[in-house]
Amino acid sequence: MLVIVIAIVLGVVLSSGGGSNGSGVVTSADMDGLPATGSQSWAGSLAGASEANNLFKGIPQNGLTLGDPKAPVEMMMFIDVRCPVCQDYETLKLPTVVKDEIANEKVQLHLKPWAFLGPQSFTGRRGLIAAANQNKGFEYAKVLYDNQGLESTQWLTGREMALIAASVNGLDLAKWMDDTNASASEATAQGVDKLAKQKNVQATPSIFIGCKGGQLQLIGGGSEPTAQQTEQAINSAACA
Repeated sequence: MLVIVIAIVLGVVLSSGGGSNGSGVVTSADMDGLPATGSQSWAGSLAGASEANNLFKGIPQNGLTLGDPKAPVEMMMFIDVRCPVCQDYETLKLPTVVKDEIANEKVQLHLKPWAFLGPQSFTGRRGLIAAANQNKGFEYAKVLYDNQGLESTQWLTGREMALIAASVNGLDLAKWMDDTNASASEATAQGVDKLAKQKNVQATPSIFIGCKGGQLQLIGGGSEPTAQQTEQAINSAACA
């Protein structure tokens, strides 16, 4: 009986607020009129697309990891795609970290798309994970947060997810849709959930910083850290 209940709940989560006809997170109908490959120059690209694509240009990406693998400092960031506080950090504070610390090979960032703000958090993060499969997850996340709707609304539909994807330079949209709907994306998401439980994550954004291979420390006390707190944590890591 318990297995049946879990299956029903998971089915509701994966269909609610996803594709326009409920048959998947993103459906073919959601893709109507979109280019085959995402581009900031596409006529329907979303606000902030140019800034998002340019911010991460030339910085190595490997899935949900951004930055040089030899960087001495690690930063792990748990986010919810519908979280307005995450939007504040992503749009106002993280760009400075990217330009000053990640682009200069001092910090490597691991993005962890967690979900706790309702069904669209669960379906919505799969679009980010699918973009990360093409090493475009950070551009996708930035465009998403630049266009985030109100937390009280169900704004992150399959169509909105597709529009975000279409605004990311070089993203193969057919592959992105397939990956969004694939069980592998859900497996990645569940891996994030497991790690969040291990680290006792209670809210987003939750940001951990420390030396690579060492113990990462939560900064900001579980609340959104300030730019100064982030910078201090990076500098105080004093990694070899």
